[in-house]
Amino acid sequence: MGRRVVQIDGRTTDRYPEGIAWDPTRRAFLVGSMATGRISVVGRDGVPHPFGVAPGVSTFGLHVDAVRNRVLVTYADIGNGERSSESTTYKQSGVAIYNLRTGQLEQRVDLNTPRLNPAGGHHGVNDLAIDAAGNAYVTDPASDAIYKVTPAGAATVLIRDERLRSDTIGANGIVWHPAGYLLTVRYDTGTLFRISPRGELSTTGLTSALVGGDGLALTHDGRLIAITNKLGAPGVEQATVLSSRDNYRTAQVRSIEPWPVAGPTTAAVTPYGTYVLSGRIDVLLAGGSSDQFTIRRMSQ
Repeated sequence: MGRRVVQIDGRTTDRYPEGIAWDPTRRAFLVGSMATGRISVVGRDGVPHPFGVAPGVSTFGLHVDAVRNRVLVTYADIGNGERSSESTTYKQSGVAIYNLRTGQLEQRVDLNTPRLNPAGGHHGVNDLAIDAAGNAYVTDPASDAIYKVTPAGAATVLIRDERLRSDTIGANGIVWHPAGYLLTVRYDTGTLFRISPRGELSTTGLTSALVGGDGLALTHDGRLIAITNKLGAPGVEQATVLSSRDNYRTAQVRSIEPWPVAGPTTAAVTPYGTYVLSGRIDVLLAGGSSDQFTIRRMSQ
């Protein structure tokens, strides 16, 4: 992408991108689409270019695993896609794995099977994080589970805990900390959780809850960036930067940046700064229509 760009404004027929990732091999962003499920490459000019085929009705979280030449994408149907149907709404839920270089879809891992979810219920995965060994950890805000997917594509339930369950939107954004644990935020209550690799769940002490906590991003120096919105909870549209001196058993707010573009969902850390995506999901939820999106750099 080159020098720092403050804001990228674009239009796409694949409307309402919710997830974003930085692709260091292309020096560009990858974004998904709640409308069509397709994935696009977006550079500094804001013009989207196709990347692979749509893995499902809608796509959400994306993660570029450049070490293994992979892109991992969550796909689900929460009722907002062009191809939403009774047979897939809150039933379709999985992770798609692509070849980073070619964009070829190599594997789809179904995360709503009788083995994984014997009690049934609603399911629709949202975000994912990757550890140093290539394992993926996937949130399901419609349920009480977080899943683990090995590099070979074998899926298990890492944790199932009532503290993750919500009547609206539960555990959403997730990151892997290089010290060896996960952090995830529950959207409706704003609770930040710390999860061990064995699936032990504990609450991170915060001075104020991250209500409307959607995407999380971890900077190279260990700061946690939480993007909050009011799309489905009484949150404030802002980017909150936190840090910790005890491996996120507690966390302190370092800065808060009110977000000037409506409906921010998540952030991507790049060599040129941290960029936040606003895919006009607020317009979608209000019953309108838009093909616009904005990728804006945080001021810090």
